[in-house]
Amino acid sequence: MDKYEIFKDKVYKLTGINLSLYKEKQMKRRIGSLVSRNNYNDFDDYFMALKSNKKLFDEFLNYLTINVSEFYRNPNQWHILEKNILPELLKKNKKINIWSSACSTGEEPYSLVMLLSNFMDLNKIKILATDIDKGAIEKAQVGVYSEKSLKNLPEKFKKKYFTKISNSYKINEDIKKCVDFKSINLLKDKYPKNYHLILCRNVMIYFTEEAKSEMYNKFHDSLADDGVFFVGSTEQIILPNKYNLQPIKTFFYKKI
Repeated sequence: MDKYEIFKDKVYKLTGINLSLYKEKQMKRRIGSLVSRNNYNDFDDYFMALKSNKKLFDEFLNYLTINVSEFYRNPNQWHILEKNILPELLKKNKKINIWSSACSTGEEPYSLVMLLSNFMDLNKIKILATDIDKGAIEKAQVGVYSEKSLKNLPEKFKKKYFTKISNSYKINEDIKKCVDFKSINLLKDKYPKNYHLILCRNVMIYFTEEAKSEMYNKFHDSLADDGVFFVGSTEQIILPNKYNLQPIKTFFYKKI
């Protein structure tokens, strides 16, 4: 077993972070640059220092946990989801299929699992989470986040479902088990079918009108009857009827 493999094993025991979920070549190179930058000879010396030097340990964790998303992004919309959208869907369906279609580093699908835990047991929850960025998915599967990314998350979820590691937070395995991560390119890949709730937030702004139009039609076809499509705060759909979608709340559209 080489020194990096031993290092990965020690890091997992110390922090619960499984470096094997990251792309090996890329992560080994990145951590190697930290070792060199801090003037350590090898991974063994660096790990010994991590255990006793809090500043070095924090730097290491922050290096692994930089993200651009956050839990409960736009909290008012999550309130509508909890009070209006989910109760209606659950009234009509014993089990609801949910797809987080541009999940980035996992904050959105994990937020969904925690929110659904208000309605049902975790063992009954399964979210499909997809993204084109395999690196982001790998980070989501690791499940370690900065304090800043949890700023909008209800405190009860933060206490119940996270373990604090220095200045970062690791999400519990019970939550991670509820999410099935896959790589999908929304511009060209086939969309999954029969979803009662689909989220595509803060993504459409990057696409042309032609691309958006095609995607809206594909999302419509992916929705179950009376399914709901949840978009981002800058992405209200112009002429939703054109796509057989009907607005029910701001940023929420029902399949018609």
